[in-house]
Amino acid sequence: MGRGRAKAKQTKVARELKYYSPDTDLRALESELHGQSTKPATRATHDDARDADPDDYDDWSPPQR
Repeated sequence: MGRGRAKAKQTKVARELKYYSPDTDLRALESELHGQSTKPATRATHDDARDADPDDYDDWSPPQR
């Protein structure tokens, strides 16, 4: 006995999570998907380019035939 209340609460929480639909900022999502930034652009300096991580994609891509 006692398991009924706990299981009922878990079921209630699971149902709320399943059917919960938060308000979505579609404009922010659209700008993020299109790569537009809402922040003002800044100029990159020579130091910024040196500190950037190298792109390791070439190490993982298959050899060209």
